[in-house]
Amino acid sequence: MANKKNIFISHSWAYSDAYDKLIKLLDDRGHFPYSNYSVPIDDPIHNSPYDYQLYEAIKAKISPSSCVLIIAGVYSSYSKWIDKEIKIAKTEFYTPKPIIAIEPWASERTSKLVKDNADAVVKWQKDKIVEAIRDLT
Repeated sequence: MANKKNIFISHSWAYSDAYDKLIKLLDDRGHFPYSNYSVPIDDPIHNSPYDYQLYEAIKAKISPSSCVLIIAGVYSSYSKWIDKEIKIAKTEFYTPKPIIAIEPWASERTSKLVKDNADAVVKWQKDKIVEAIRDLT
């Protein structure tokens, strides 16, 4: 059996349908054991009055992760947290965490910011996503 992968999935709760679909895609893949270290929607840290607290909470979630998946929808370019998650993945650890940009299904526009910082850019296909995770971790 393949080694279990620890992944952090960056997402916006305002666009949680894409996150939910990605989780389903990975769950349906088969022969791909993983642990999801993303910040759940019901985590009380979302209501923190200070950005640094959310930053530290995200850093703690990314820390044990083998890689960071970012759904590269155009909305990602406008999220202040995408910048912070990229910074955390690339600069906060002795060994930077690889970033995999996933282009949403049938998307015409995607986030240049996310793709420019990604170690791999893949289409919304479960085999391509899993292959990138395995290649980079």
